Amino acid sequence: MFTVGIITSSDKGYSGEREDKSGQVIEEIVSQKGFKVVQKVILPDEKDLLEKEMINMCDNLEVNLLLTTGGTGFSSRDITPEATKVVIEREALGIVEAIRFYSLQITKRAMLSRATSGIRKNTLIINLPGSPKACKEALDFVLEDVKHGIEILLGEAKDCARK
Repeated sequence: MFTVGIITSSDKGYSGEREDKSGQVIEEIVSQKGFKVVQKVILPDEKDLLEKEMINMCDNLEVNLLLTTGGTGFSSRDITPEATKVVIEREALGIVEAIRFYSLQITKRAMLSRATSGIRKNTLIINLPGSPKACKEALDFVLEDVKHGIEILLGEAKDCARK
């Protein structure tokens, strides 16, 4: 069973002004797909706090998959991709490219996403949108293949070719 960490980046969620529905949706979906959520936190849109928690989840908790939600737009407070880029050791941009491509079939505003994805040690990190609906759509689209990517990352699978 793969382990998951979830970080919601939201000033209003952190201060209690808004319920964290996106984090809840992510937790429900990954749990239904056989993943185990080991940590779920809400943080303000503060780059250093996001970086520290990402490093904690990757290096100390050793989660296999770290999903962030929020902070990927154009607002001056949207800094989740910048925090992620500091933390990752290798990019895995095909994942967020696939999410954007799929999301563009639903809304043209998907082009405004600045999300990124990459690998730190044995953890795959993926930035998801802040909307619960968009999180569900994205995970429904990529989660099976992401699972295979984690298997490869951990050395549990060797072949990427489909038969």
